Amino acid sequence: MEDQATPQPALGTVLPRFAGIATFMRLPHVTDPVGLDIALVGVPWDGGTTNRPGARHGPREIRNQSTLIRRIHPESGIAPFALARAADLGDVAINPCDVADTLGRIERHYAAVHAAGAIPLSAGGDHLSTLPIMRAIAKDRPVGMVHFDAHSDTGDRYFGDCRYTHGTPFRRAVEEGLLDPRRTIQIGIRGSLYRDDDMAFAEASGIRIVKIEEYFRLGPERVIEEARRIVGDGPTYVSFDVDGLDPVYAPGTGTPEVGGYTTYEAQRMLRGLRGLNLVGGDVVEVAPPLDPTGNTALVGATMMFEILCVLADSIAARRPSRTS
Repeated sequence: MEDQATPQPALGTVLPRFAGIATFMRLPHVTDPVGLDIALVGVPWDGGTTNRPGARHGPREIRNQSTLIRRIHPESGIAPFALARAADLGDVAINPCDVADTLGRIERHYAAVHAAGAIPLSAGGDHLSTLPIMRAIAKDRPVGMVHFDAHSDTGDRYFGDCRYTHGTPFRRAVEEGLLDPRRTIQIGIRGSLYRDDDMAFAEASGIRIVKIEEYFRLGPERVIEEARRIVGDGPTYVSFDVDGLDPVYAPGTGTPEVGGYTTYEAQRMLRGLRGLNLVGGDVVEVAPPLDPTGNTALVGATMMFEILCVLADSIAARRPSRTS
């Protein structure tokens, strides 16, 4: 890594955006998380997908589209690369043939990131990827979560006794003591159900569910006020599934549900997380083969940048003052 206070992205005015090796936000690529504040990681895996695959290709195309991201947030003025040492740590070495093995590989990869003191910001991959990330960063204490999604992902078993799919990660996380359900809010839940008790576990465990009808009644600002109340000042993870958006904005995803919020509303909500005690985040379910235009991957890159900004701001706020 370059010997400087904070690694910086390549400037599009110096190296054209279409040139060079694609990394998240055009940051340096490193292999060791030591010394980083934020580790950007790809999880190129969709072994938990139950219908339309393709999210395994998400990290690579999100990297490509993230070359469009510049250095400073246009609304908040946050300059994340000046506030925190961030770099692209590459991809987890997953096993596309074995779900259990891949869950272990992801957990070990993020355990090393966590042990190095870096906060992970990830691009998936399907939503099952979040479970082993939580196993790595939340084994010492449960985390709260702000979860943007069309689906609760608190199912139990699929196809008989299959307990690990992209529809089950947060049930497993609650059961394993990684996720505090009473400090968890799910925003944008909608779509038809398999059974009339599909939401029973989430409701009984105390997860705050904001269905899309309530979201549109309240609006993004009041929903985020509720999110801030729910998670409080405890450690909080941000998980953004692109199918929370209406599919007109993100058609390249495995389980689209019509009637969602807009990209701009999602940006406003993510910006509203500024000041929380954030300990990680991800953007998942970007499936580039289902959107040859590249727009869904651009949406994924943009939401990663929004999360990156509030993560960097949170890190800077927690850093001891040099004058104290």
